[in-house]
Amino acid sequence: MLPCPTDRPQAVSDPTLGRELPALEELLAHLVVVRLPMVVRFRGLTTRETALVRGPLGWAEFAPFTEYDDAEASRWLAATLEAGWWGWPAPVRSTVPVNVTVPAVAAEEVPAVVARVPGAGTAKIKVAERSVLDRDEAASTANDLARIAAVRRAMGPDAALRIDANGAWSVRQAARALEQVAATGERLDYCEQPCATAAELAELRELLVARGVPTRIAADESIRRAADPLLVRALGAADLIVVKAAPMGGAAAAAQIITATGLPTVVSSALESSVGLGAGVALASSMPELAGACGLGTAALFSHDVTSAPLVPEGGRIALRRVEPDRAAELAAPDRTDWWARRIERSLELLRTGQAG
Repeated sequence: MLPCPTDRPQAVSDPTLGRELPALEELLAHLVVVRLPMVVRFRGLTTRETALVRGPLGWAEFAPFTEYDDAEASRWLAATLEAGWWGWPAPVRSTVPVNVTVPAVAAEEVPAVVARVPGAGTAKIKVAERSVLDRDEAASTANDLARIAAVRRAMGPDAALRIDANGAWSVRQAARALEQVAATGERLDYCEQPCATAAELAELRELLVARGVPTRIAADESIRRAADPLLVRALGAADLIVVKAAPMGGAAAAAQIITATGLPTVVSSALESSVGLGAGVALASSMPELAGACGLGTAALFSHDVTSAPLVPEGGRIALRRVEPDRAAELAAPDRTDWWARRIERSLELLRTGQAG
């Protein structure tokens, strides 16, 4: 097994403990459910549905994907409460660098995607699209290689390129794909979540070393959707981690995980509107060190946002600020208000009874 830290991981406490939870009526008083249309299909979505609420500190977002269960959604609600009621950690910087996120689009569509985040020196490229991978692994890899090459042409020789498989590959598929990427002469910054589990990531890391493939492995889902987020560290499963504030329960909770793992960290988004993106920027702004550009430029993936002043990067950096959703009414989905209200009610009860995911 590859070496990993041997000192005992720090304990991770629940940052909601001891914090006052608002009444349900207060949470729902300004509830607005919106549907945000995507520029291109991303994570299988053409629209992103999310809920906005307003607390004493300003607007906040509750945006767990609709397929997530209540236990997982309750973590997102803790992040909502942090943004609107409790407050974010103190910042140590006012802006953070961001990457451009390239969905699993055809190679000819890449230049237009890259152009949406001017000034970015890093790209995260989605690979291993399941609809293709499940039918034809060779065709999937060919598509991925073409997309990576197109990003390199669009961004130039000095750009840092990352790829993200969202856990779609088996260990052997990941090794084959990463060998083929290396054979083209492309040196990736890292590959994010190539396989589904922490144990598979650890196995892959050993296999890549044995085959002489110099690709770093980053863990995302293996941390934010795991019962034990420190298992990645214990198994030596990753060289670095990718952390999203909202699914971890907010910036303070995410910071605890980062400290406990002791691994270099890249902060990313969970496909929120500009209101929700603020939590990720707050986390990145509060961290002593950043392991490269953050994946927080995703507001560019929406054709319409909830605000006339979206949280998008300028010169490859994004500023820490709160966002007013002055265009939320234009994107409102009142037919979904009751569904989201009931989801908030259930998630709040889990927080209140200490049963959050």
